[in-house]
Amino acid sequence: MEKTWHQFYDEGVPHDIDPPQDPLFVCLERSAQAFPQMTATEFIGARLTYQQLADQVKRFAASLSQLGVEPGDRVAIMLPNCPQTIITYYATLRIGGVVVMTNPMYVERELGHQLRDAGAKVLVGLDHLYPRIDRAWKDTAVEQLVITSIRDYLPFPLNFLYPLKAKKQNLNMKVPYGGSIHSFKRLVQDSPGNPPLPEVAVDDLALLQYTGGTTGVAKGVMLTHGNLVANVMQISAWLPSLNCGEERFICVLPFFHVFGMTAAMNWPIYLAATMTLLPRFETKDFLKTINKSGPTIALLVPTIFTALINYPEISKYNLSSINYVVSGSAPLPVEIMNRFEKLTGSVILEGYGLTESSPVTHVNPVKSKRKAGSIGIALPSTDARIVDLETGTEEQQVGQPGELAIKGPQVMKGYWNMDEETAKTIKDGWLHTGDIAHMDEDGYVFIIDRKKDMIIAGGYNIYPRDIDEVLYEHPKIADAVTIGVPDEYRGETVKIFVVVKPGETLTEEEVIAHCKERLASYKVPRLVEFREELPKTMVGKVLRKELRAEELRKRKEKKE
Repeated sequence: MEKTWHQFYDEGVPHDIDPPQDPLFVCLERSAQAFPQMTATEFIGARLTYQQLADQVKRFAASLSQLGVEPGDRVAIMLPNCPQTIITYYATLRIGGVVVMTNPMYVERELGHQLRDAGAKVLVGLDHLYPRIDRAWKDTAVEQLVITSIRDYLPFPLNFLYPLKAKKQNLNMKVPYGGSIHSFKRLVQDSPGNPPLPEVAVDDLALLQYTGGTTGVAKGVMLTHGNLVANVMQISAWLPSLNCGEERFICVLPFFHVFGMTAAMNWPIYLAATMTLLPRFETKDFLKTINKSGPTIALLVPTIFTALINYPEISKYNLSSINYVVSGSAPLPVEIMNRFEKLTGSVILEGYGLTESSPVTHVNPVKSKRKAGSIGIALPSTDARIVDLETGTEEQQVGQPGELAIKGPQVMKGYWNMDEETAKTIKDGWLHTGDIAHMDEDGYVFIIDRKKDMIIAGGYNIYPRDIDEVLYEHPKIADAVTIGVPDEYRGETVKIFVVVKPGETLTEEEVIAHCKERLASYKVPRLVEFREELPKTMVGKVLRKELRAEELRKRKEKKE
């Protein structure tokens, strides 16, 4: 069906994609057949071709099968960005298993909860994390551990030097292999290489991806092969100028997060692109890697943009190879977007998504109309509407705020073992995102805020992002975030946390004066706190919830 926003699709972008016909792992097999000698992964100087990657996936799939993994069984992956993550992910899917991506930062309690909830049978983890894994797995359904090391995929002589570096950094490398604890490297080397080939359907479950959402309770989002393939096809359709077998991606976003998994792993594999893998973001290393590898596409989050544009020596590095930068995971302030594009000459495509939609649903066009502050327009085969906040059933008029609801082939099957939560979130096929937004006459969507983040002060609805945007316009502010705190008179009042750029000084009075010039009086912050850094997730989302909880604790202690 023709939608308002279709008129703003770039030339060559279809209104709809064909429904996926094959499970996700077929994307890797096709790329290996078409481009066997193309470099698939670059990892700290070591390379794997697509043929080698597909072969190692096949070998590890056979080993997982020997460990007892059958169709429907859960395999947890607790690894940073490295070749082993990709191999485990695709090997699990190849034999009909279900992947459970697990954050390497999880503490014992969080890890134990996820493993128990998912019912994971095998956990593939890193030797540095083994002490934590060992304390958590015995109280779960996990039967086998497979442990790998960064050194397993390093080139000579780095693989021999790595233990010295690990020792210096006090990183664990001791693992008591034997019994139910296996070496990843040995399993790949000794594999019979002939995994069982069960029939895997497009609608079969491929992934349990955990998300905290706004409730604080970790929920397992059930994503099918069809969901994941559809989203990769939708993103690819958005950039018809990309060439299979020719693109180069810099992959620093963690694969254990849904944005990194889809956009920095599954998408480049679909395109038979080269993936330069970085286990973590460090500004200088990142810039040196771009200089050396010459990526054509980068997937970034706002915190990385902020770090780069504020890096004093950025002019020493050549970033001109990058044609497109896809930004997601959190809102990108307009000021930062403009500065980065001017600095690099690249085009930033700010998008939007959530775990429950695999994740991408909206992106700004490349050549057509791009609107500052907008997440763009719905991807091919995606419908979107704004509904009232009370009942979620009435569609709002153009420009009126409400909850963003989405429908498309990338929308999840539901939450694992949470039928009630699923029913609240998916109604008549529409995914209710929990984000407050408005849509203009052209179909462009503007996120105002999370439903749960909205501040109600003196009867006024205040959206923190409005204030965040203004703060980022200040030349001395490097980072900032807005929250609502209890106020006896107003119900809530506005508090901001500010990180000042290195070498600059800033006062509370200056910040408030800046806001007064640009915001309605009821939105102007009443409280300002300066910090050296803000608490953030691994993918750069500022933890408003953590800051709010901290404020409530302080107030409670004060009263006592």
